Amino acid sequence: MIQRIQTVYLLISALLIGFLFLLPFAEIAQDGMIYLFNYKGIVLDGTVKENGFSIAVLIGIILALHGVAIQSFKNRIRQMRIIVFSILLMLGLFGLFFFFTSYTFSDAKISYKISMVFPLIAIILDYLAIRAIGKDEALIRSIDRIR
Repeated sequence: MIQRIQTVYLLISALLIGFLFLLPFAEIAQDGMIYLFNYKGIVLDGTVKENGFSIAVLIGIILALHGVAIQSFKNRIRQMRIIVFSILLMLGLFGLFFFFTSYTFSDAKISYKISMVFPLIAIILDYLAIRAIGKDEALIRSIDRIR
């Protein structure tokens, strides 16, 4: 399981998604106040202005899907389907990030943090994992043909 490169890709991707629970996504400056945008939503001094429950749930679902994908290494086709679904959810998460910042504030100065690119990096790693799983599947099918 861990010796396969796709498992390493999936573990790194899961770590990046897990870091979204720890790091802020953006800082939003408007009217002399600085709002913090993280998985809880848009927060000003500990009070939530916009609830980010949907973001937290989506991050949790993506993280759980990565865990299931890592554990289903014996069923490669199911593993690829789970990863593709996870990629679609990460694209939705990335869109949700921009929706929250643009919907909540107009004429605000938004400073995006490095954690905004974590879903994109995770998508690339998941794509590489799908390619590696496909190569493994092709190898297994070619060996079955020889027997």
